[in-house]
Amino acid sequence: MSVSNSDDNKMITRETLNRYLCELAKEYKKGGGRNIPAEIIMVGGAAIIAEYQFRDATEDIDALIQAASVMKEAIAKVEERYHLPHDWINTDFTKTASYSRGLVMCSSYYRTFSQVFNVRVVKGEYLVAMKLRSYRDYKNDISDIVGILAAHKERGNPITMEMIDNAVRELYGSWEGISSNATKFIREAVARTDYEDLYFEVRKGEQEAREIMVEFIGQYTDRISKLNVSTLIEQIRRKRHREEQDNTTDQPDRRNEE
Repeated sequence: MSVSNSDDNKMITRETLNRYLCELAKEYKKGGGRNIPAEIIMVGGAAIIAEYQFRDATEDIDALIQAASVMKEAIAKVEERYHLPHDWINTDFTKTASYSRGLVMCSSYYRTFSQVFNVRVVKGEYLVAMKLRSYRDYKNDISDIVGILAAHKERGNPITMEMIDNAVRELYGSWEGISSNATKFIREAVARTDYEDLYFEVRKGEQEAREIMVEFIGQYTDRISKLNVSTLIEQIRRKRHREEQDNTTDQPDRRNEE
């Protein structure tokens, strides 16, 4: 069960992730960080492509970064060398609803580069909790949840609803900030066994949502600050569905004419 997200050559793939991290570690060490160990905790797509096989690329590396100030220059040098986007590795997610200070305690060891640069990844059930908190159907949030559940089931250590509940409460204190749609989805998803079918089903929905974003979002730019994007997409979906039903109703029944 794998879907490529790497059409854009600027995407970070499973193969290039370690290369960039290795180069970053070398530049950090060369720039003066030799005696100041650095650590990052990867979340989101970067954590997923590092730990799972169902997704092979991400747009950037979202991470918590603990390092000396020379890290900023090291990031810029790797960016220039590989023609990467300016924010190829960033901490922007800390400004979103999915961030929690508790993430520092919810990670596991990934790799050490150049004996000075330690990389950790957020554990599976906590990634699920973060995806539930953001739950954007125009991103990869929903398919990532299903992919993580499927991978752990296949490995023989399934993620249970109890584990997810504990993760949500550890990170956010309660389910209050998680939408009713996300809560309903995860309870149903954990109980399912046909993860491959579910994965492709939600991937199809995410692709449709992205197409709606590209096609229609420009018409609503004056409302984006006031209207949740997912709500906007759902409104457009319903409008499309009504139009399809109207078109079907308007078609004459020619069965008796033949």
